[in-house]
Amino acid sequence: MLRVAVSTLPALRPLLRRRPLLNPKPPTRSRLLQRTFRALSSSAPHATAAPSTAGAGEAVEVEEHLTRCAAAGRAPLQVAVLVSGGVDSSVALRLLHAAGHRCTAFYLKIWFQEDFRNFWSECPWDEDLKYAQAVCDKIDVPLEVVHLSDEYWNHVVRAFLEAIENLGFDYIASGHYAHVVHPSIENDDAPSLLQLSKDKIKDQTYFLSHLSQSQLRRLLFPLGCIRKDEVRRLAAQMGLPNQGRKDSQGICFLGKVKFSEFVERHIGEMEGIILEAESGDYLGNHRGFWFYTIGQRQGLRLAGGPWYVVEKDVQNNVVFVSRNYYSLDKRRRTFRVGSLNWFDDSGPGNSERLKCKVRHSPEFHDCTVTKEHTDENGDVLVVHLSDDDQGLAAGQFAAFYREDLCLGSGIILDSWDEMSFPVCSRALEIARLEDKSSLGKPVRIINLEHIVKPEQEAIKVA
Repeated sequence: MLRVAVSTLPALRPLLRRRPLLNPKPPTRSRLLQRTFRALSSSAPHATAAPSTAGAGEAVEVEEHLTRCAAAGRAPLQVAVLVSGGVDSSVALRLLHAAGHRCTAFYLKIWFQEDFRNFWSECPWDEDLKYAQAVCDKIDVPLEVVHLSDEYWNHVVRAFLEAIENLGFDYIASGHYAHVVHPSIENDDAPSLLQLSKDKIKDQTYFLSHLSQSQLRRLLFPLGCIRKDEVRRLAAQMGLPNQGRKDSQGICFLGKVKFSEFVERHIGEMEGIILEAESGDYLGNHRGFWFYTIGQRQGLRLAGGPWYVVEKDVQNNVVFVSRNYYSLDKRRRTFRVGSLNWFDDSGPGNSERLKCKVRHSPEFHDCTVTKEHTDENGDVLVVHLSDDDQGLAAGQFAAFYREDLCLGSGIILDSWDEMSFPVCSRALEIARLEDKSSLGKPVRIINLEHIVKPEQEAIKVA
């Protein structure tokens, strides 16, 4: 029988108006009594490396390296586990349960708004929830379905960690690919560390690099010590009902909804103009600058391309494009980063050589960072990459690493050097025009390289 409690977070309501409750210190020694591992089935007895019957009677053992990122040495803990109905979060839940923790699963139904009822009916929430329920029922773990309605959206994400602790949970866990190293009980004043996961392709530390130290201290990522192929193998050995589900390639809570459709429904549209960066020629219109990112090619619908977004004027809702985005002389390797967030208060050293990521990718840049202080942006880093990058854009996160250790991140303020992409003065002047109706009809540019000339008939010589 499924144990499912559907909730609109009544227990969290009073906490949304309180001061932060989060205690940055890890659980005390009295709560960290040693406990032997559970087998990966609720029906099996407690034993170290004990086999269990999962699925069609296959034996599954709890190998030591599988629970290394699940704080097995600190069991039993009270852990709130975020589940999505996918394979990763399901295996994470099973590993935490096998490590001896007392788990409660939470399924977050995000963006549940009355105004979007018809729109969100396209999302496969029913199917996701069905799988999440089945996984929880297999090991007799309770499942809370949390509806994040308009009442909570502006507050609940920020307050969730504090609220969960107030409800008696020691940690929050999820199926992210990252490794959090918490300090020992004897050294509990030391910071928690965020390290790269064992699977460098699936690693998600770039997304997690903006968390605060107090948030990081309450997180567990059981999949940080294993690779994706091992997760798939475990899902099959555990007999998980969702073992064959494909990984989500989009934003996890949007389901089948395209990102552009989500932005349109939530933010809306506002028509603006598209200008060629080099000439200032008016090429066409767009639906709003927020639909476009630097380096984007798709969706511009301009003749004579390929065209790429090279800059945006947010204040005037203007998008600048060019056909020369990938020319070698337009690549850049120097940029500034503000809104700095370090897991350790000291951050990197001045002129220290590090590795950095400017997007979600297994690839790193070697870089050197220099500290500066400005009146406008406070403390900033000037980042010098060892090689060129084509896609630097203001507003992106840049995450910094010392070997496998993620130090933290910041937001790219701009990029500049002798090779930065130029926007001509005429284009900038047109962008500032209040009445853009005077521009007339867009200029239609024909790409002569795409015109196929008929072959001339060979001249016969007598």
